[in-house]
Amino acid sequence: MALKKKPVKGMKDILPAEMQVRDYVTGLIKETYKGFGFSPIETPCVEHIENLCSKQGGDNEKLIFKIMKRGEKLDLKGAESEADLTDSGLRYDLTVPLSRFYSNNANSLPTPFKALQIGSVWRADQPQRGRFRQFVQCDIDILGEAGCLAEIELILATTTLLGRLNFSDFKVRINERRILKAMAVYSGFAEEQFDLVFIILDKMDKIGWEGVKAELMEAGFEQEKVDRYVGMFTEMEESEDSLCYLEEKLSEVLEDGVIDNLRTIRQSVEATRACRFELVFDPTLVRGMSYYTGTIFEIEMAQFGSSVAGGGRYDKMIGKFTGNDVPACGFSIGFERIITILMEQGFEIPGASAKKAFLVEKKMPAEKLCEVLKEAKTERENGTQVLVTLMNKNKKFQKEQLMKEGYTEFREFFNR
Repeated sequence: MALKKKPVKGMKDILPAEMQVRDYVTGLIKETYKGFGFSPIETPCVEHIENLCSKQGGDNEKLIFKIMKRGEKLDLKGAESEADLTDSGLRYDLTVPLSRFYSNNANSLPTPFKALQIGSVWRADQPQRGRFRQFVQCDIDILGEAGCLAEIELILATTTLLGRLNFSDFKVRINERRILKAMAVYSGFAEEQFDLVFIILDKMDKIGWEGVKAELMEAGFEQEKVDRYVGMFTEMEESEDSLCYLEEKLSEVLEDGVIDNLRTIRQSVEATRACRFELVFDPTLVRGMSYYTGTIFEIEMAQFGSSVAGGGRYDKMIGKFTGNDVPACGFSIGFERIITILMEQGFEIPGASAKKAFLVEKKMPAEKLCEVLKEAKTERENGTQVLVTLMNKNKKFQKEQLMKEGYTEFREFFNR
């Protein structure tokens, strides 16, 4: 059987030019987030299958790369279902592993705990531009902070990072799951119908309000409920202040403090942001994860055509492990999407140290080669990156290839 040289579908080899950008961005992420008090942690890439299939990951639970049991535990003949064959899987995000990590180590951690995680995750998804089956996620989370200071810090930290990567004029969309639920209650939908209603609402950008109404009717909901529900969004668009409208309209069904929290977040972020962006209340923002309990947000960039970061509050997840709920809120950057945009823009690493290539003629005597190596050693001690390599017959092509790797200076050493 012939060996295959291309990577598995949905995964990719990373060439040196891109790897340099990825390393730079990773370093900038760590530096920026540490400035906001986030502490790096690491969790295993393999998780217990029970944790991954806990009905908290939405559609991602359909995309798990499952791992078969090993050794004597693997009973192929006695297995009645797939569940009998698997006991673990590759993580599909970093939030479930973080919740397990915190549950296991809470006594050794401060309160609140500000976590930074950067690592690969895996989803058996259909690959497309900026989306792979193996990809890097970058998450910041604040655990143990119930107030909206957590949301403010997460938004400020994430947007500060994007500003340091020269992104600006993007849009931060924000909503509240409790508002979504209150609107559904006000319209007459039963709680067990909420998920279906939100799934249809989430399609609004693609199918428009007429499409939303049609799908709600096709799902079997009464005309009166559908009209009341969609009508609220229309009335909000026509109102001078969406939050004031909701505060009055949902006064009997919306939890106290929700609107005030959103106002505080907006006022605080707009007053202290480090780069240009627009913070927008978007009542149609849903986000697919079922574990969200409060504020949710996404960052949208016109040049990519979709969100490049997202997150929200998930106050009930840690309680699934411990029996005691812990306030939790997180923001995840689409690392691969950011890298895709930077590479397409021809991003150059600012302040990169000089890179020199010493091209050495073949069959050079040892004493002369030592002179070249000593000179390279001196350059490296002064902070210069130096490549010592044999000279090819086609020096022009060799230099062109090295220039693609960022080498800007060349010296040639001959045996004479």
